[in-house]
Amino acid sequence: MQIGIVGLPFCGKSTLFQTITKTHLDPSVLSKAEAHHAMVKVPDARLGKLEGLFSPKSTVYATIDFVDVVGLKKGESGSTQFTTNFLSNVKTNDALVQVVRLFANDTVPHPDGSIDALRDLVSFETEFILSDLSLIETRVERIKKQILKLADDNLKRELPVLEKCHRALESEKPLREVDFTKDEMLILRTYQLLTVKPMLIALNFDESQRVEAPEIVKRVAAGKGGKQTKVVSFFGKIEMEMSELPDDEASVFMEEYGIKESALGTLIRESYALLGLQSFFTVGEDECRAWTIRKGMTAQEAAGVIHSDFVTKFIRAEVVHYDHFIAQGGSFAKAKESGHWRLEGKEYTVADGDIMSIRHS
Repeated sequence: MQIGIVGLPFCGKSTLFQTITKTHLDPSVLSKAEAHHAMVKVPDARLGKLEGLFSPKSTVYATIDFVDVVGLKKGESGSTQFTTNFLSNVKTNDALVQVVRLFANDTVPHPDGSIDALRDLVSFETEFILSDLSLIETRVERIKKQILKLADDNLKRELPVLEKCHRALESEKPLREVDFTKDEMLILRTYQLLTVKPMLIALNFDESQRVEAPEIVKRVAAGKGGKQTKVVSFFGKIEMEMSELPDDEASVFMEEYGIKESALGTLIRESYALLGLQSFFTVGEDECRAWTIRKGMTAQEAAGVIHSDFVTKFIRAEVVHYDHFIAQGGSFAKAKESGHWRLEGKEYTVADGDIMSIRHS
Protein backbone atom coordinates (compact mmCIF):
# COMPACT_ATOMS: atom_id res chain seq x y z
CA MET A 1 0.00 0.00 0.00
CA GLN A 2 1.27 3.46 -0.90
CA ILE A 3 0.11 6.64 0.82
CA GLY A 4 1.04 10.05 -0.54
CA ILE A 5 1.57 13.04 1.74
CA VAL A 6 0.58 16.26 -0.01
CA GLY A 7 0.01 19.87 0.95
CA LEU A 8 0.65 23.50 0.16
CA PRO A 9 4.17 24.92 0.65
CA PHE A 10 5.26 25.41 4.30
CA CYS A 11 2.38 23.33 5.72
CA GLY A 12 4.66 20.80 7.44
CA LYS A 13 4.19 17.79 5.18
CA SER A 14 7.91 17.02 5.00
CA THR A 15 8.06 17.34 8.78
CA LEU A 16 5.27 14.77 9.05
CA PHE A 17 7.01 12.48 6.54
CA GLN A 18 10.29 12.59 8.45
CA THR A 19 8.49 12.09 11.76
CA ILE A 20 6.51 8.99 10.87
CA THR A 21 9.30 7.39 8.83
CA LYS A 22 12.06 8.41 11.29
CA THR A 23 14.17 9.74 8.45
CA HIS A 24 16.06 13.01 8.53
CA LEU A 25 16.36 14.69 5.17
CA ASP A 26 18.94 17.39 4.53
CA PRO A 27 17.37 20.77 3.58
CA SER A 28 19.21 20.59 0.26
CA VAL A 29 17.43 17.29 -0.47
CA LEU A 30 14.04 18.72 0.50
CA SER A 31 14.49 21.57 -1.96
CA LYS A 32 14.80 19.17 -4.91
CA ALA A 33 11.72 18.36 -6.97
CA GLU A 34 11.89 14.65 -6.22
CA ALA A 35 9.45 12.51 -4.25
CA HIS A 36 10.82 10.93 -1.08
CA HIS A 37 9.84 7.33 -0.27
CA ALA A 38 10.15 5.34 2.96
CA MET A 39 8.72 1.97 4.00
CA VAL A 40 7.19 1.86 7.47
CA LYS A 41 6.21 -1.20 9.49
CA VAL A 42 2.55 -1.26 10.53
CA PRO A 43 2.64 -1.52 14.34
CA ASP A 44 0.60 -4.51 15.54
CA ALA A 45 0.82 -5.66 19.15
CA ARG A 46 -0.89 -8.92 18.19
CA LEU A 47 1.98 -9.92 15.91
CA GLY A 48 4.44 -9.07 18.67
CA LYS A 49 2.53 -11.41 21.02
CA LEU A 50 2.55 -14.20 18.44
CA GLU A 51 6.27 -13.71 17.92
CA GLY A 52 6.80 -14.24 21.66
CA LEU A 53 4.79 -17.49 21.57
CA PHE A 54 6.43 -19.07 18.51
CA SER A 55 9.96 -17.58 18.58
CA PRO A 56 10.09 -17.77 14.76
CA LYS A 57 13.18 -17.40 12.62
CA SER A 58 11.63 -14.27 11.16
CA THR A 59 8.73 -11.92 11.89
CA VAL A 60 7.25 -9.94 9.02
CA TYR A 61 5.07 -6.93 9.70
CA ALA A 62 2.79 -5.41 7.10
CA THR A 63 4.33 -2.29 5.56
CA ILE A 64 3.19 0.99 4.07
CA ASP A 65 5.14 3.01 1.52
CA PHE A 66 4.81 6.67 2.53
CA VAL A 67 5.63 9.23 -0.16
CA ASP A 68 6.45 12.88 0.44
CA VAL A 69 5.00 14.19 -2.83
CA VAL A 70 6.70 17.29 -4.22
CA GLY A 71 6.10 19.45 -7.26
CA LEU A 72 3.32 21.69 -5.97
CA LYS A 73 3.77 25.42 -6.39
CA LYS A 74 1.88 28.70 -6.31
CA GLY A 75 1.22 30.34 -9.67
CA GLU A 76 1.87 33.99 -10.47
CA SER A 77 -1.80 34.73 -9.83
CA GLY A 78 -1.54 33.12 -6.40
CA SER A 79 -3.43 29.99 -7.47
CA THR A 80 -2.25 26.48 -6.68
CA GLN A 81 -0.58 24.73 -9.62
CA PHE A 82 0.06 21.01 -10.01
CA THR A 83 3.20 20.22 -11.97
CA THR A 84 3.52 17.12 -14.14
CA ASN A 85 5.92 15.69 -11.57
CA PHE A 86 3.37 16.20 -8.79
CA LEU A 87 0.52 14.58 -10.74
CA SER A 88 2.57 11.55 -11.78
CA ASN A 89 3.55 10.89 -8.15
CA VAL A 90 0.02 11.36 -6.77
CA LYS A 91 -1.68 9.09 -9.32
CA THR A 92 0.10 5.98 -8.06
CA ASN A 93 -1.01 6.47 -4.43
CA ASP A 94 -3.76 4.32 -2.89
CA ALA A 95 -4.74 7.12 -0.49
CA LEU A 96 -3.67 10.67 0.26
CA VAL A 97 -2.83 12.56 3.42
CA GLN A 98 -3.29 16.28 2.93
CA VAL A 99 -1.41 18.29 5.53
CA VAL A 100 -3.10 21.59 6.34
CA ARG A 101 -1.32 24.30 8.29
CA LEU A 102 -2.99 25.66 11.44
CA PHE A 103 0.11 27.05 13.16
CA ALA A 104 1.40 30.61 12.86
CA ASN A 105 5.07 31.35 12.26
CA ASP A 106 6.23 34.83 11.29
CA THR A 107 9.60 33.57 10.07
CA VAL A 108 7.89 31.16 7.65
CA PRO A 109 4.69 32.93 6.55
CA HIS A 110 1.82 31.08 4.92
CA PRO A 111 1.95 31.47 1.08
CA ASP A 112 -1.48 33.15 1.16
CA GLY A 113 -0.58 35.46 4.04
CA SER A 114 -2.97 34.03 6.65
CA ILE A 115 -4.09 30.79 8.30
CA ASP A 116 -7.37 29.45 6.88
CA ALA A 117 -7.82 25.67 6.79
CA LEU A 118 -11.04 25.63 4.76
CA ARG A 119 -9.60 28.00 2.17
CA ASP A 120 -6.53 25.77 1.74
CA LEU A 121 -8.68 22.67 1.45
CA VAL A 122 -10.95 24.22 -1.17
CA SER A 123 -7.93 25.46 -3.12
CA PHE A 124 -6.43 22.00 -3.21
CA GLU A 125 -9.67 20.17 -3.95
CA THR A 126 -10.52 22.54 -6.79
CA GLU A 127 -7.29 21.71 -8.58
CA PHE A 128 -7.91 17.99 -8.10
CA ILE A 129 -11.42 18.34 -9.51
CA LEU A 130 -10.24 20.37 -12.52
CA SER A 131 -7.53 17.80 -13.26
CA ASP A 132 -10.03 14.93 -13.20
CA LEU A 133 -12.62 16.90 -15.15
CA SER A 134 -10.15 17.61 -17.94
CA LEU A 135 -9.26 13.93 -18.21
CA ILE A 136 -12.90 12.79 -18.14
CA GLU A 137 -14.03 15.30 -20.76
CA THR A 138 -11.28 14.24 -23.14
CA ARG A 139 -12.11 10.56 -22.71
CA VAL A 140 -15.89 11.04 -23.07
CA GLU A 141 -15.43 12.95 -26.32
CA ARG A 142 -13.16 10.22 -27.68
CA ILE A 143 -15.52 7.39 -26.68
CA LYS A 144 -18.51 9.06 -28.32
CA LYS A 145 -16.59 9.25 -31.60
CA GLN A 146 -15.45 5.63 -31.31
CA ILE A 147 -18.97 4.34 -30.59
CA LEU A 148 -20.17 5.82 -33.87
CA LYS A 149 -17.58 3.74 -35.71
CA LEU A 150 -17.36 0.60 -33.56
CA ALA A 151 -19.98 -1.67 -31.98
CA ASP A 152 -17.90 -2.05 -28.82
CA ASP A 153 -19.84 -3.16 -25.72
CA ASN A 154 -16.95 -2.18 -23.43
CA LEU A 155 -17.10 1.41 -24.63
CA LYS A 156 -20.88 1.45 -24.15
CA ARG A 157 -20.42 0.28 -20.55
CA GLU A 158 -17.65 2.79 -19.91
CA LEU A 159 -19.45 5.89 -21.23
CA PRO A 160 -22.26 6.12 -18.61
CA VAL A 161 -19.73 5.67 -15.79
CA LEU A 162 -17.62 8.55 -17.08
CA GLU A 163 -20.73 10.70 -17.60
CA LYS A 164 -21.67 9.98 -13.97
CA CYS A 165 -18.22 11.21 -12.94
CA HIS A 166 -18.57 14.27 -15.13
CA ARG A 167 -21.84 15.29 -13.48
CA ALA A 168 -20.32 14.97 -10.00
CA LEU A 169 -17.16 16.88 -10.87
CA GLU A 170 -19.10 19.68 -12.56
CA SER A 171 -21.06 20.10 -9.33
CA GLU A 172 -17.66 20.36 -7.53
CA LYS A 173 -18.14 17.01 -5.80
CA PRO A 174 -15.03 14.82 -5.42
CA LEU A 175 -15.50 11.29 -6.74
CA ARG A 176 -14.56 9.71 -3.40
CA GLU A 177 -17.96 10.91 -2.15
CA VAL A 178 -19.89 9.32 -5.05
CA ASP A 179 -21.44 5.85 -4.75
CA PHE A 180 -19.98 3.50 -7.37
CA THR A 181 -20.63 -0.20 -7.92
CA LYS A 182 -17.75 -2.69 -8.01
CA ASP A 183 -17.98 -2.86 -11.80
CA GLU A 184 -17.89 0.93 -12.07
CA MET A 185 -14.83 1.09 -9.81
CA LEU A 186 -13.05 -1.46 -12.01
CA ILE A 187 -13.55 0.89 -14.95
CA LEU A 188 -12.36 3.94 -13.00
CA ARG A 189 -9.20 2.28 -11.68
CA THR A 190 -7.63 2.44 -15.12
CA TYR A 191 -7.72 6.24 -15.02
CA GLN A 192 -5.96 6.85 -11.68
CA LEU A 193 -8.29 9.77 -10.96
CA LEU A 194 -7.23 12.07 -8.12
CA THR A 195 -10.55 12.79 -6.41
CA VAL A 196 -11.51 9.13 -6.20
CA LYS A 197 -8.67 8.44 -3.75
CA PRO A 198 -9.59 8.35 -0.04
CA MET A 199 -8.37 11.50 1.69
CA LEU A 200 -7.08 11.93 5.23
CA ILE A 201 -6.91 15.60 6.17
CA ALA A 202 -4.15 16.13 8.77
CA LEU A 203 -4.37 19.46 10.56
CA ASN A 204 -0.95 20.58 11.74
CA PHE A 205 -1.08 22.49 15.06
CA ASP A 206 1.62 23.86 17.32
CA GLU A 207 2.00 23.26 21.05
CA SER A 208 0.08 26.42 22.04
CA GLN A 209 -3.08 25.13 20.28
CA ARG A 210 -3.55 21.92 22.29
CA VAL A 211 -6.72 23.15 23.99
CA GLU A 212 -8.45 24.56 20.91
CA ALA A 213 -7.35 21.83 18.46
CA PRO A 214 -10.27 19.38 19.09
CA GLU A 215 -12.88 22.05 18.40
CA ILE A 216 -11.12 23.16 15.21
CA VAL A 217 -10.99 19.54 14.03
CA LYS A 218 -14.76 19.29 14.56
CA ARG A 219 -15.40 22.46 12.57
CA VAL A 220 -13.23 21.38 9.65
CA ALA A 221 -14.76 17.89 9.68
CA ALA A 222 -18.24 19.43 9.55
CA GLY A 223 -17.25 21.39 6.46
CA LYS A 224 -15.05 18.90 4.58
CA GLY A 225 -15.52 15.46 6.13
CA GLY A 226 -17.27 12.60 4.33
CA LYS A 227 -17.48 8.84 4.01
CA GLN A 228 -14.07 8.72 2.29
CA THR A 229 -12.65 11.88 3.88
CA LYS A 230 -11.52 11.95 7.50
CA VAL A 231 -10.05 14.83 9.51
CA VAL A 232 -7.36 14.24 12.16
CA SER A 233 -4.85 16.41 13.99
CA PHE A 234 -1.17 16.26 14.88
CA PHE A 235 1.45 18.54 16.43
CA GLY A 236 4.29 18.62 13.94
CA LYS A 237 7.01 20.17 16.08
CA ILE A 238 6.26 17.97 19.10
CA GLU A 239 6.05 14.84 16.95
CA MET A 240 9.42 15.63 15.36
CA GLU A 241 11.01 15.90 18.80
CA MET A 242 9.42 12.60 19.89
CA SER A 243 10.68 10.79 16.79
CA GLU A 244 14.25 11.41 17.95
CA LEU A 245 13.69 9.77 21.35
CA PRO A 246 13.87 6.08 22.36
CA ASP A 247 10.42 4.43 22.55
CA ASP A 248 10.21 4.48 26.36
CA GLU A 249 11.14 8.17 26.55
CA ALA A 250 8.73 8.99 23.70
CA SER A 251 5.90 7.38 25.69
CA VAL A 252 6.66 9.60 28.70
CA PHE A 253 6.86 12.61 26.39
CA MET A 254 3.43 11.81 24.92
CA GLU A 255 1.92 11.44 28.38
CA GLU A 256 3.30 14.79 29.48
CA TYR A 257 1.74 16.52 26.48
CA GLY A 258 -1.53 14.58 26.68
CA ILE A 259 -1.02 12.94 23.27
CA LYS A 260 -2.90 9.62 23.23
CA GLU A 261 -1.56 8.31 19.91
CA SER A 262 1.44 9.10 17.73
CA ALA A 263 0.97 10.64 14.29
CA LEU A 264 2.10 7.35 12.73
CA GLY A 265 -0.45 5.33 14.69
CA THR A 266 -3.24 7.75 13.78
CA LEU A 267 -2.37 7.82 10.08
CA ILE A 268 -2.15 4.04 9.78
CA ARG A 269 -5.34 3.38 11.75
CA GLU A 270 -7.38 5.93 9.83
CA SER A 271 -5.87 4.96 6.47
CA TYR A 272 -6.79 1.31 7.06
CA ALA A 273 -10.33 2.39 7.92
CA LEU A 274 -10.66 4.61 4.83
CA LEU A 275 -9.33 1.91 2.52
CA GLY A 276 -11.34 -0.86 4.18
CA LEU A 277 -8.25 -2.87 5.13
CA GLN A 278 -7.59 -5.45 7.83
CA SER A 279 -4.96 -8.02 8.79
CA PHE A 280 -4.77 -11.77 9.19
CA PHE A 281 -1.81 -13.82 10.41
CA THR A 282 0.17 -16.90 9.48
CA VAL A 283 2.29 -18.36 12.27
CA GLY A 284 4.90 -21.03 12.88
CA GLU A 285 8.49 -21.70 13.90
CA ASP A 286 9.82 -20.44 10.57
CA GLU A 287 7.81 -17.26 10.30
CA CYS A 288 5.08 -15.18 11.92
CA ARG A 289 3.58 -12.73 9.46
CA ALA A 290 0.82 -10.12 9.12
CA TRP A 291 -0.98 -9.97 5.79
CA THR A 292 -3.03 -6.97 4.68
CA ILE A 293 -6.29 -7.64 2.84
CA ARG A 294 -9.51 -5.79 2.08
CA LYS A 295 -12.46 -6.33 4.38
CA GLY A 296 -14.93 -8.82 2.94
CA MET A 297 -12.29 -10.98 1.25
CA THR A 298 -12.94 -14.71 1.26
CA ALA A 299 -10.48 -17.32 2.50
CA GLN A 300 -9.67 -18.20 -1.11
CA GLU A 301 -8.97 -14.56 -2.01
CA ALA A 302 -6.85 -14.09 1.12
CA ALA A 303 -4.89 -17.22 0.24
CA GLY A 304 -4.09 -15.61 -3.10
CA VAL A 305 -2.39 -12.74 -1.24
CA ILE A 306 0.03 -15.28 0.25
CA HIS A 307 0.70 -16.93 -3.14
CA SER A 308 -1.18 -16.55 -6.41
CA ASP A 309 -1.18 -20.34 -6.92
CA PHE A 310 -3.23 -20.79 -3.74
CA VAL A 311 -6.30 -19.31 -5.45
CA THR A 312 -6.67 -22.18 -7.92
CA LYS A 313 -5.19 -24.84 -5.63
CA PHE A 314 -7.13 -23.83 -2.51
CA ILE A 315 -8.76 -26.71 -0.59
CA ARG A 316 -9.69 -25.21 2.77
CA ALA A 317 -8.34 -23.02 5.57
CA GLU A 318 -7.61 -23.85 9.19
CA VAL A 319 -8.80 -20.82 11.16
CA VAL A 320 -8.75 -19.58 14.74
CA HIS A 321 -9.20 -15.95 15.74
CA TYR A 322 -6.30 -14.29 17.54
CA ASP A 323 -8.45 -13.43 20.60
CA HIS A 324 -9.61 -17.03 21.04
CA PHE A 325 -6.10 -18.37 20.43
CA ILE A 326 -4.62 -16.13 23.14
CA ALA A 327 -7.52 -16.92 25.51
CA GLN A 328 -6.59 -20.61 25.13
CA GLY A 329 -3.02 -19.92 26.18
CA GLY A 330 -1.65 -19.76 22.64
CA SER A 331 -2.35 -23.46 22.15
CA PHE A 332 -3.82 -24.86 18.93
CA ALA A 333 -4.73 -28.07 20.80
CA LYS A 334 -6.78 -26.18 23.39
CA ALA A 335 -8.34 -24.02 20.66
CA LYS A 336 -9.50 -27.24 18.96
CA GLU A 337 -10.88 -28.63 22.21
CA SER A 338 -12.85 -25.44 22.86
CA GLY A 339 -14.25 -25.43 19.31
CA HIS A 340 -12.59 -22.19 18.29
CA TRP A 341 -10.22 -23.84 15.81
CA ARG A 342 -12.12 -24.88 12.71
CA LEU A 343 -11.95 -25.72 9.01
CA GLU A 344 -13.43 -23.20 6.60
CA GLY A 345 -14.16 -23.38 2.87
CA LYS A 346 -13.29 -20.95 0.10
CA GLU A 347 -16.37 -18.76 0.70
CA TYR A 348 -15.50 -18.03 4.35
CA THR A 349 -15.19 -14.28 4.98
CA VAL A 350 -11.91 -13.59 6.74
CA ALA A 351 -12.13 -11.54 9.95
CA ASP A 352 -9.56 -9.04 11.19
CA GLY A 353 -7.19 -10.95 13.47
CA ASP A 354 -7.81 -14.42 12.06
CA ILE A 355 -4.87 -16.82 12.24
CA MET A 356 -4.98 -19.01 9.13
CA SER A 357 -3.20 -21.98 7.66
CA ILE A 358 -4.03 -22.68 4.02
CA ARG A 359 -4.45 -26.26 2.80
CA HIS A 360 -3.83 -26.51 -0.93
CA SER A 361 -3.20 -29.12 -3.59
